[in-house]
Amino acid sequence: MTSTRLRAPADLGLALQQARLGRGLSQVALAAELGISQRSISEIESGKTTIYLRRLFDLMSATGVELSASWPTADQTR
Repeated sequence: MTSTRLRAPADLGLALQQARLGRGLSQVALAAELGISQRSISEIESGKTTIYLRRLFDLMSATGVELSASWPTADQTR
């Protein structure tokens, strides 16, 4: 199991990318599964931030709230 603290939109994007890769999915395959565009997946994984998401991370930082993500490693998903 891999785990990391998420302090910024880029951290969230990287965690999602690593989890996707651990499942052996391409961006195209994940986008099809979710019914969204591959470009959306790419933007999320690259940490492209929206005002709302940036404010959410600022609010968490100001209040001491920590967010973390955990996902199975590649060998755990098989």
